[in-house]
Amino acid sequence: MKEPKPIVEIAATGRWLPERVVTNADLEKELDTSDAWIRERTGIRERRIAGPEVGAADMGARAARIAMKRAGVHAGEIDFIIVATATPDRLLPSTACDIQAMLGATNAAAYDISAACSGFLFAMEIAEGHIAAGRGDLALVISTEKMTGIVDWTDRSTAVLFGDGAGAALVRRSSNGRGVMSSYIRSDGTLAELLWRPAGGVRIPMDAGVLERRDHLVKMAGREVFKHAVKAMADAADQALVRAGLTGDDIDLFIPHQANMRIIEATAKFAKIPMSKVYINVDRYGNMSSATIPVALDEALEQGRIGPGDNVLMVAFGAGFTWASSVVRW
Repeated sequence: MKEPKPIVEIAATGRWLPERVVTNADLEKELDTSDAWIRERTGIRERRIAGPEVGAADMGARAARIAMKRAGVHAGEIDFIIVATATPDRLLPSTACDIQAMLGATNAAAYDISAACSGFLFAMEIAEGHIAAGRGDLALVISTEKMTGIVDWTDRSTAVLFGDGAGAALVRRSSNGRGVMSSYIRSDGTLAELLWRPAGGVRIPMDAGVLERRDHLVKMAGREVFKHAVKAMADAADQALVRAGLTGDDIDLFIPHQANMRIIEATAKFAKIPMSKVYINVDRYGNMSSATIPVALDEALEQGRIGPGDNVLMVAFGAGFTWASSVVRW
């Protein structure tokens, strides 16, 4: 199969994480859990938590400014701001419009997408489509999540999993054959109730009963989600590799969604990628939903784990269900 020619590339990345670190030992004081229980089941030992004064837009704007500075891009040059978030500061207007105002990106069209943990890769494909269609030259893709704001802190099965953070990527037309080699996105809405927030929208508005039942917070059927996540992420990895004309042996770094070490290990095994080539930070940050991949990508670049000509495979799975993958040549 002939290698595809990239349309877009990532010009620069940025990340922002809250300073406050909450360890498993800290959670032991509040929940019926233990450090050993959490590590064994998830691989997580700590996570970052944003204070009440910090919202999703604040985190996203801070990550974006870092990416813009690294690329030497001014706010007025940005054509699109696409924000992936499951935790908007408010339902109207979009978090993207709030970030646009913070950045002063007055020439940009700004909007949110909702694809849960797969959001960054969904947003990357959308940005590629805008640029391929000739509608603009520069897109700012941001994933920002304040997951601790929608967690039920009385439920030990979910409260220990999540953290807060934001990552950003500037996407422009490809040059020198580098950039996005392939992408793949899919959804299955029939399984929505395995990972969801049952109430708080217009179908079941907020009221005293919703608050009492805590139905506005995340509910998850962990075992079922695990099974579907491994299968979907393995499929997504295969699809991205086939579309890029590559195999697992050609991948220099694998960046999976950082939800759970068991899921990461199982997906790497299915993709035939050794763990030495897998980037892992779930132990330090927990599950930041759509922000996990761009934060990990930014860290990997900073650490020199990715160099010119390297092939990077990114795979995610999230509520919806949604799943996605992408191969990028650096």
